[in-house]
Amino acid sequence: MAPRLDFSERWTKDSKKGTPVVVKMENPNYSIVEINGPDAAFQPVEKSRGKNAKQVRWVLLLKAHRAVGCVAWLATFFWSLLGAIKKRLIFRQGVTVASEKLGKGKLVLRVIRVFLVTSLAILAFEVVAYLKGWHYFDNANLHIPRTLDLQGLLHLVYVSWLTFRADYIAPPIQALSKFCVVLFLIQSADRLILSLGCFWIKYKKIKPRISGDPFKSDDAEAPGYEYPMVLVQIPMCNEREVYEQSISAVCQLDWPKDRLLIQVLDDSDEENTQRLINAEVSKWSQKGINIIYRHRVVRTGYKAGNLKSAMSCDYVKDYEFVAIFDADFQPNPDFLKLTVPHFNGNPELGLVQARWAFVNKDENLLTRLQNINLCFHFEVEQQVNGVFLNFFGFNGTAGVWRIKALEESGGWLERTTVEDMDIAVRAHLNGWKFIFLNDVKVLCEVPESYEAYRKQQHRWHSGPMQLFRLCLPAIITSKIAIWKKANLILLFFLLRKLILPFYSFTLFCIILPLTMFVPEAELPMWVICYVPVLMSFLNILPAPKSFPFIVPYLLFENTMSVTKFNAMVSGLFQLGSSYEWVVTKKSGRSSESDLLAAAEKDLKATNQPQMQRVVSESELGELNRLKEQKESASKPVKKVNKIYRKELALAFLLLTAAVRSLLSAQGVHFYFLLFQGVTFLLVGLDLIGEQMS
Repeated sequence: MAPRLDFSERWTKDSKKGTPVVVKMENPNYSIVEINGPDAAFQPVEKSRGKNAKQVRWVLLLKAHRAVGCVAWLATFFWSLLGAIKKRLIFRQGVTVASEKLGKGKLVLRVIRVFLVTSLAILAFEVVAYLKGWHYFDNANLHIPRTLDLQGLLHLVYVSWLTFRADYIAPPIQALSKFCVVLFLIQSADRLILSLGCFWIKYKKIKPRISGDPFKSDDAEAPGYEYPMVLVQIPMCNEREVYEQSISAVCQLDWPKDRLLIQVLDDSDEENTQRLINAEVSKWSQKGINIIYRHRVVRTGYKAGNLKSAMSCDYVKDYEFVAIFDADFQPNPDFLKLTVPHFNGNPELGLVQARWAFVNKDENLLTRLQNINLCFHFEVEQQVNGVFLNFFGFNGTAGVWRIKALEESGGWLERTTVEDMDIAVRAHLNGWKFIFLNDVKVLCEVPESYEAYRKQQHRWHSGPMQLFRLCLPAIITSKIAIWKKANLILLFFLLRKLILPFYSFTLFCIILPLTMFVPEAELPMWVICYVPVLMSFLNILPAPKSFPFIVPYLLFENTMSVTKFNAMVSGLFQLGSSYEWVVTKKSGRSSESDLLAAAEKDLKATNQPQMQRVVSESELGELNRLKEQKESASKPVKKVNKIYRKELALAFLLLTAAVRSLLSAQGVHFYFLLFQGVTFLLVGLDLIGEQMS
């Protein structure tokens, strides 16, 4: 029997690829044999039918032609990829290098560069030693020549390096790796406990409930329904893509008009944007909505300064609650009826936080990975802390505050870039309780480009460390219980805001590559593979549809540890970039039909009244003129991607370590570092945003 070919089944599939081959039979007396595979021609047949060796040869030639075409396609693909990388890296066509501000990330970049050059030198030396067969630790009988017997200086240097590595380099790396492994296990235990708490909540069906009719008046002399006074604030800054539908959604809230006031807090410095927002507010004001447009000339304190300025108005004292929505958030009409009633009969309640829902979570790979993280944050962290501790970090939007709680806690302060976490910590220290509503969702969008996501993560990880420095004395001297102080200091700040980016960057981006060059400090398999995979499974449980992306998620989290670690250090030591606020760029997804379709689908599933679509047509001539100018001036702008040098340098470092691990025959290390290095390259070259946009 002829030997079977591994790719015979692939060749026999019906496909339009390749060039068709016309076979002309020279001898019409040949019998025809039906061939189902490469071995079918040699199987026993009836005596009346003969074997056709010539036809078998033609079939094999046809399959060989298809195989050559496949190989040629792969070669063309890799050649094109190398050409694109050459243009982007060497000639920098269509790209720019990400600008580094004074002191921002330069120290980390220099350390990675020095580490990369050293690793390349060591790798070159290791390759020479590998080819020469100098395996000192693998071959105990290897003769180490004395000084007089040396046949080459290179051999002496290599043996000296092995001794120096085992005596002086390996011990500190082992000590640091053990310390990071302990932190890794503590953080993993915290994740596991949070997940178990979430399972318990699901099993027991624990959630905040509203008892009775919350709006029924208790006054026998004045029967009827009583609605509290609610102030709604929409802070925004140059939100040209999303201002329209956010104002539209808030103006459709199902609440008595005389008990509701909407503040549009505009910090825009673009005159056209200011006019568009002002005209939109005027349009709704003409429809009978109590809405006010406020614009600050001097944008001090960023969002905190904007909210602080709005709360200083005299008419605010007439309102009991304030709801806050960022410009890309679009609440359902019944949002206030699902949140405000929780304050009734609960005077210690200061905040009711709703969950975020994302309209563009399936837009590209980056949004899918963000959805995994944010689903775990809301479903597990916020919900468990809200049920068992009555405390969690305010998300800055999609929440309702008791104005009295804000005033007693000191109001909005401009000292950090995480004003939402700042007010939440101070309110907790003053004894106020929080409630998280996992069933109440507010539509919004996540960043679709790596550049916007990177800036957002920098602010989210530098602000908490800056806040920790400011709040630590107040936490220690506060009158709350000791276990609450321990929770704030050890879990809320240190473990989840400092330890997590520290060990993630140090363990998987520094120590793991070092173990490839220093095998004496090798990490256990369960640290590299088993525990991270288990934690990734726990993180992905709240978003089960994202299960196919578990491997990119695991590697991308290690990739982002560079940015998170850099941000954490800048916030902890108050470097130049710690007080940097960059408004996250919106794509305007929530203003298109996909947002309304998602909202209608959500509302239909929960048997809630559907949101009315509002046609953005203004009777104001100025608004029409501005929109015409916007349409006429809108020209396609060529996309320019950025190269992020820290991620790129670390990518080459991990790929270098992967080659070293291949020489050491450490298969799992090789594949892990290879995949992680490729992921770093994708981020460093910004190919994710280029290919998925």
